[in-house]
Amino acid sequence: MADLCNQAAGSAAPETPAGILMLRTMSMPADANPNGDVFGGWIMSQMDAGGAMMAYEMCQGKVVTVAVDEIVFRNPVKVGDVVCVYARCVHIGNTSLKVRLQFWTKRGISARSTRVKVAESCFTYVAVDDAGKKRPLPLSLTEHREEILRLGYSADLL
Repeated sequence: MADLCNQAAGSAAPETPAGILMLRTMSMPADANPNGDVFGGWIMSQMDAGGAMMAYEMCQGKVVTVAVDEIVFRNPVKVGDVVCVYARCVHIGNTSLKVRLQFWTKRGISARSTRVKVAESCFTYVAVDDAGKKRPLPLSLTEHREEILRLGYSADLL
């Protein structure tokens, strides 16, 4: 993955989700193969939906997905798992932004007590107008670029 996406682990403590929870849903039988493992394409679509929600809010309007960095699937998702997509903006350009996405699952017989990281990637979104042409990001976003990247996105910053 690109350096922009990677954040080195600083300790031996268990990893926890990074970013803002943008999507939470449950995997269903229609999302899985006959063995009960959820399709990777479904996982990717959930990641894209979560990232697009953040990009839409930040860009204050329509966005399109233009690139996806490498996705490595580290753990399976089973039917009935609660899945969560966490997002953090890692780059703000003039017409685009890059969002680091983590896909986690909560599983376990007792209260879905085990949290497992499934996948991680960066998705790039471009702000577009009603005709589908790229447009500049809002000034409120570009003027606070460094602060947003350092502290994380918050609607309060815009």
